[in-house]
Amino acid sequence: MFVDTAKVTVKAGKGGDGAVSFRHEIYIPKGGPDGGDGGRGGSVIFKADKDTNTLLDFRYNPILTAEDGKNGAGQRSAGHSGKDLVVEVPIGTIVYRDGQPIADLTHDGETAVIAKGGDGGFGNAHFKSSTRQAPRIAEVGEPGEEFEAELELKLLADVGLVGLPNAGKSTFLSVVTNAKPEIADYPFTTITPNLGVATVDGKDLLIADIPGLIEGASEGKGLGHAFLRHVDRTAVLLHLIDAYADDAGQAYETIRHELAKYHDLKNRPEIVALTKTEGLDADIIELQKQSILAKNPDATIYAISSAAHQGLTELLRALKQTAEQTAKEAQPKTPADLQTSSSQANGQAADEPLPVISLSPKALKDTWTVEQQGDKFIVKGEKIEKFTRRTDLNNYASLNRLRDIMKKLGIRAELTTRGAKDDSIIEIAGKEFTLVEEDW
Repeated sequence: MFVDTAKVTVKAGKGGDGAVSFRHEIYIPKGGPDGGDGGRGGSVIFKADKDTNTLLDFRYNPILTAEDGKNGAGQRSAGHSGKDLVVEVPIGTIVYRDGQPIADLTHDGETAVIAKGGDGGFGNAHFKSSTRQAPRIAEVGEPGEEFEAELELKLLADVGLVGLPNAGKSTFLSVVTNAKPEIADYPFTTITPNLGVATVDGKDLLIADIPGLIEGASEGKGLGHAFLRHVDRTAVLLHLIDAYADDAGQAYETIRHELAKYHDLKNRPEIVALTKTEGLDADIIELQKQSILAKNPDATIYAISSAAHQGLTELLRALKQTAEQTAKEAQPKTPADLQTSSSQANGQAADEPLPVISLSPKALKDTWTVEQQGDKFIVKGEKIEKFTRRTDLNNYASLNRLRDIMKKLGIRAELTTRGAKDDSIIEIAGKEFTLVEEDW
């Protein structure tokens, strides 16, 4: 069964907790802290696999969970890191988080970290200093990322077959490639995409047969977006039109109208082929060509018969040439090309050095904000949130360390200015505590 969309919950592993431990050996008094660090939580990693061609498995396994990191122990023993969860997905899979794409896997073996595992907490051996000989501070492990991801599969092919239902797409694919699509003489025989590889002049051409379009498909009618999603990435479109159609020009215009309303498909390179031409007089074929040219004078049209194997080689050669040219134009530019085009776009001489603007990494990390909601003060910021996630609020020494960090970063002064009291609730990274020490 072919499935090209799915929703999954990805849960990266939690980091292991650091340990509070002190060295206890005979004849070694006051051995000092030796608590080890917690291990890193495992990440959820997607890997593109050429032998996987559907998202069906995710319908039955919608929760993907990586392993938690192990806790640290005494004798400076660090906890083991959790195992990453590597999930194989079809080539062409796009991963969305909150509607925004976060990964696009387009090559066999390509990987992407979808959900990152949490860092392990430091053990108390990490906090020993000349003034703090016996620290009872240890960090808890950070939680791993967890969210609902939306998966979408867009087939990657050199050629995408488009046309009205029963235009001869499946027959063409079965003749020129190794694919075996279902073929029958009625509309919508193809209800799922089929892929096949055609060989022309010693080179392979990947061809995708997509379910047929009807008028209104771009608004989701008929098979709608189930079709359009998969032609979105093809290098060239092969528009097949039944030579027996009452008006080939009208059939051509119907498909072009739908393509024009979906992304940039109207500008995709296109070759038109009149199908089922065996037994038709040359003047009838010419009339159908002229009907298409009346809609698009620049159309490149071939007359073929898949059943009689007529005109196929010439058509495949034209497709290969167009696909190669499209791929060449789509290659990323070199850094030198990008700098030249950027300079010229800004009216700057190509050989004039570009200005460099530097931002302090420390300034970016230490940025924070304070928001008041009633009697609660919510602090946000990358660095302070990370410290808070790793703080054990049930540990008196750990909590006071967090308060000291807030003081050093200037957060405590800002809270006082905003009117925070000793017993005011401070919320950071979902954790709540008071501004000053409580009685323990």
